[in-house]
Amino acid sequence: MTHVTEPHPLVQGGRSAALATACVRGAVAAGLGLGALAVLVIAAWISSPYPDSGPAGALHVAAGIWLLAHGVDLVRTDTLSGLPAPLGVVPLLLVALPVWLVHRAARDTLDPGDGVVRPRPSPGGAVGAVAGGYLLVAAGVVVYSESGPLPADLVTAGLWLPAVAAGAAGTGVWTALGRPLPGQRQAAAALRAAGLGTLTLLAGGAVAAAVSLAWHAGRAQASFEGLAGEWSGRVTVLLLVLALLPNAAVWGAAYGLGPGFTLGTGALATPLGLVGDPAVPPFPLFAALPAEGRGTWVHWAAAAVPLVAAVLQGRLVGRAARTWAAREAALAALGAAWGCGAAVAVLAGAAGGPLGTGRLSAFGPVWWQAGTAAVLWGVCVGVPVAMGVRAWGRRVPRSERPGPERAPVPAASAPAPVPAPAAPSVGASVGASVTVGVPVAASSGPVDAAVPDAPAGEEARTGPGPDGGDAPRPAPRPAAYADPFGDDPGFEPYDYLPAAWEAPPPPPSTD
Repeated sequence: MTHVTEPHPLVQGGRSAALATACVRGAVAAGLGLGALAVLVIAAWISSPYPDSGPAGALHVAAGIWLLAHGVDLVRTDTLSGLPAPLGVVPLLLVALPVWLVHRAARDTLDPGDGVVRPRPSPGGAVGAVAGGYLLVAAGVVVYSESGPLPADLVTAGLWLPAVAAGAAGTGVWTALGRPLPGQRQAAAALRAAGLGTLTLLAGGAVAAAVSLAWHAGRAQASFEGLAGEWSGRVTVLLLVLALLPNAAVWGAAYGLGPGFTLGTGALATPLGLVGDPAVPPFPLFAALPAEGRGTWVHWAAAAVPLVAAVLQGRLVGRAARTWAAREAALAALGAAWGCGAAVAVLAGAAGGPLGTGRLSAFGPVWWQAGTAAVLWGVCVGVPVAMGVRAWGRRVPRSERPGPERAPVPAASAPAPVPAPAAPSVGASVGASVTVGVPVAASSGPVDAAVPDAPAGEEARTGPGPDGGDAPRPAPRPAAYADPFGDDPGFEPYDYLPAAWEAPPPPPSTD
């Protein structure tokens, strides 16, 4: 009798299987990067008319270049003096290939994109598994390079290989999670502004380097033709120049920031001028270096690069901080300045390094000087710009400002009609008359009847004059005050007092 049992979760693909798959993905990423560089090196070796080593030497060179792309310093053993010389200038364009491969491996571990529901590791587990698989292959490459002409420096290998692998895997996991930013709005705005400032610095440095290289195009062409005469050598030199173009952008950014870069242990190039005796080997990119002597306004114009970067950085923070308190906006601007400085310090450290011993032991920008200069530009320019943009965004336009409060004006109401009093006897003259609440001026002429007020604009009416004929009567004047008792039907107006010679009205009957 056959019993059907449920398969084990590992067989179905549990979390342990997902971690193992992530580790394999990391190893495959390392193999792809190493294989791509090996193909290029072997192609250059095959096309060279004077190969000085066999296929094993070409593979050792490929392994050394792959380690150099991770920031690992190499040691040249075949020097003219016989003494080993370090090689630590990393072609930053080569860094893009291994970083992208590890990034994609970590991203696909959490988000494969095929729509199939399967167990996935945690974000931390994905980073550790992918980086672990990558470092297993890297350790084998380090051991293999020790027997070649470019062995790896073990100290820098133990420092930079794990950092690059873990950083690239972390960005891949962050992308798979939707690129979330910190929940605190100030931190998110500071990170965005720091990224914008760093990109602006790199773009400005690339423009400065390109302009200087175009200005010295003749010298660059002569250096390029002097390094190699056959087409295979020129292609190799051209590929190396392309790989070092990002380094030139970082050097240009450091030059505009102020600290500049070193050209050996005794030479320094800044916008103020080039001091010392530079130990520059012949290379086309070095033709863009400024001439010796004091700097001119052309060199000082490079300071516009960090100025624009700091302004854009502060503007982004200020626009995001319109509804924040002033302290929060200032802290966000300071965080952006420190973030940009940290990124510039890392890039400056990777773009420079030793090219040999003695005077060539220091080449390129000094990482801590470039980072400090980027922070100072962000603090001195970015923070005031952020506060100014915030204040400008909080202002109220003149058309939307509330005016001074005024008392409401009551609507004009028509005066209540005043009932006409009984007419006194003809010919009697009234010495004085009094209305309720309204004084009436004495009249020396005869009074026919009390004329109620008429609306304004009404034509004058006619009546009997003193001689019996019709005489025009003046138009009545509007009442100064409305009758407060006009709405009371039981109120009898007491408008006139009898004159001294008139008999008082008879008392009301009592029966």
